Amino acid sequence: MATTQLDLPIRGMTCAGCAARVENGLRTFPGIQTAHVNFATENATLNYEPEALTPAQIIDHIADIGYQVPLERRTIAISGMHCASCAATIERALEQIEGVAEAHVNLATEQATVAYLPTQVAPAALRQAIRSAGYEPRDSDAEPTSGQSIEDQKAAERRALTRYVIASAMLSFLIFMGSMAPALAPSWLQHPYVLLLLATPVQFWFGWTFYQGFWAALKHKTADMNTLVAIGTSAAYGYSLVATFIPDTFERLGMGRHVYFDTDAMIITLILLGRLLEARARGKTSAAMRQLMGLRAATARIIRDDIETDIPVDMVQIGDILRVRPGEKVPVDGTLVSGHGVLNEAMLTGESLPADKGPGEDVFGATLNTTGSFTMRATRVGQGTMLSQIIRMVEAAQGSKAPIQRLADIVASWFVPIVLGLAVLTFAIWVWFGPPPVLTFALLNFVAVLIIACPCALGLATPTAIMVGTGKGAEYGVLFKNSASLEIAHQLDAVILDKTGTLTRGQPVVTDILPHHGYCETDVLRLAASAEQGSEHPLAQALVEAAQHRGLTCSEGQDFQVIPGHGIRATVDAQTVWVGNQTLMQIAEVALDKAEETAMRLADAGKTPIFIAIDGHYAGVIALADTVKPHAKEAVAALRGLGLQVLMLTGDHRRTAGAIADELGIDHVLAEVLPEAKAQQVQQLQATGQRVAMVGDGINDAPALAQADIGIAIGTGTDIAMEAADCTLVSGDLRGLVTAIQLSRRTMRTIKQNLFWAFIYNVVGIPLAAGVLYPVFGVLLSPVFAAAAMAMSSVSVLSNSLRLRRFRPS
Repeated sequence: MATTQLDLPIRGMTCAGCAARVENGLRTFPGIQTAHVNFATENATLNYEPEALTPAQIIDHIADIGYQVPLERRTIAISGMHCASCAATIERALEQIEGVAEAHVNLATEQATVAYLPTQVAPAALRQAIRSAGYEPRDSDAEPTSGQSIEDQKAAERRALTRYVIASAMLSFLIFMGSMAPALAPSWLQHPYVLLLLATPVQFWFGWTFYQGFWAALKHKTADMNTLVAIGTSAAYGYSLVATFIPDTFERLGMGRHVYFDTDAMIITLILLGRLLEARARGKTSAAMRQLMGLRAATARIIRDDIETDIPVDMVQIGDILRVRPGEKVPVDGTLVSGHGVLNEAMLTGESLPADKGPGEDVFGATLNTTGSFTMRATRVGQGTMLSQIIRMVEAAQGSKAPIQRLADIVASWFVPIVLGLAVLTFAIWVWFGPPPVLTFALLNFVAVLIIACPCALGLATPTAIMVGTGKGAEYGVLFKNSASLEIAHQLDAVILDKTGTLTRGQPVVTDILPHHGYCETDVLRLAASAEQGSEHPLAQALVEAAQHRGLTCSEGQDFQVIPGHGIRATVDAQTVWVGNQTLMQIAEVALDKAEETAMRLADAGKTPIFIAIDGHYAGVIALADTVKPHAKEAVAALRGLGLQVLMLTGDHRRTAGAIADELGIDHVLAEVLPEAKAQQVQQLQATGQRVAMVGDGINDAPALAQADIGIAIGTGTDIAMEAADCTLVSGDLRGLVTAIQLSRRTMRTIKQNLFWAFIYNVVGIPLAAGVLYPVFGVLLSPVFAAAAMAMSSVSVLSNSLRLRRFRPS
């Protein structure tokens, strides 16, 4: 068997042993004949059997061994695609380029996503492969998130197609009147020569796009929908042409002089109309995307040398100080420096309530400042802003393929050749067994079979629903990394929720102040906070923040001393203040007066008791706790209502974890779990056959997020967690998790409906067009009706997908 040589750069090798491991792994992989890995150059040279393996499979195998092949990804917009066979043709053309690891062509977005080795493939080669396949890569010099150039091109194409449909429909109407309504049409309009004159521009001018596609497919020894339309309408036109100029040929065979110019003209018009409706519906599927792109502010008010000047937002640099006034959009991401604002962040987080922002808090580009005026320092601009990242994630998800689409892709790859075979078989059966005039019946049914077959509906069934679903998710602050994660979410059996930062706020707050020995709450909190001002401990900071929140003025502490592991001692207003745990009170020889019982009760409730002593006397206890996030209990109840098992995972001790779980209504608690063991807990649950989602926000959650069937990161957490996850909840609100699952279920239901009707349409329509009902009922399907049915099949699939735009989380 012939072999092909492939050179691959390998990353992650740290020694010669690594190179040997990769080399042995490659040599034992079926389909690879020879392999040599050079540690010094970090390169692998191998010979493989292209009929048995693809570069993508080899790269995946290297990843399984534990090393990486650096790939570059590029998204290319394409014009001229009309069906799933078109997409398959382009995919094959791209995959045949040596150095291309994988290529996915999305009919709905009209884009190709290609992963390739930049050392072996130039971007120009990808564009040339698309042109060679008979399609045109769109030129877009605009930045990826703007989409203006491509949208303008699509709008121009729709306008041109609209003109074609109107002109073709006018000519087809005249042809129809002359052919089918002799009582209403003048005699000259009924003459075959006049009908030929009217039908020719429809066939070869307005229908030229079908011939272009047919010729391009023929050159590459493939077939697509253009092939079916070109052959079918040409057969009707050619038959009519012969009947017009050599009528005696058919009259000698006893067939009469019939022309079918009306048939081929109406077919072309209806199919063009279907493409126009499809193009407009496709535009609606990406409405959420365009809405995101249009949210960005156009200008920013920059402050330089105490002078405020409006500049284009693209000119803002990191570190610039900007002014945002009431009613204005925040131009870029940054940190609020001075002033105050109330920002509507719904476009990023899906949260309808405005957020109050003060100095030191983060603000995000494209959010609306409803009230107040403030200055901000730019921290992320251009492609680095949160909005740009969201747009890129949505684009990547819309351009990827869901696993459920594989069946449609397989069917589409064989669809057109099978239909051509069925059409020829239909023609032969009617010629041999049909009633007279046999050639007329054979021709009409041959054309009907070709025209009614629709690979478009199959190709659009999945990606259109994915486009609308992912866009709708972004609207509610739920970002799916790819379409596979959107699909998996509907199959979940269990959800593991990390406690700190996911279910809880992730920072302690004062929950109870229990004074003693005549002290009041205010005195106890003020003295404790004053003493703790010099500490950086999270519990100390919580005490200080609680005092500030109550408007208390803290005094400056003196003689500050830390007692490691137990607390602190300081002098405040000439009083000696001790703040810490029970052991600290014993060190200070403070009698607690049965305060241990109070402390035990607080600990049972999942709170941390802090004892305060003043001048050797017990003054009270302050309880701190990591409080539950708003709506967390509501989200847990909703998840259980969806039939999911809900578990809480934490490194905290069981008493604290149990208190939080009881408050939230969670029955299954995995407590005292070390960070490195979190992924093992996910594995154990998966071993029982369950599909598991892991929800977390910290660095230590990343392995578990990657191990889960779908990892869901809290957007307010770390970048590492979001990178490891398959889905991100931008706002950190756990109700977004419920939205993600509900949206996944709704999207998958829509996809299954689309695929069902696409398959049923072709399974039922093709036999009807072939004349299966004629022997029993004497009924035949006109090619014109077949064309109308074909045109509407794609529109119906798109319309069903567009119903997702009405999705609202419940």
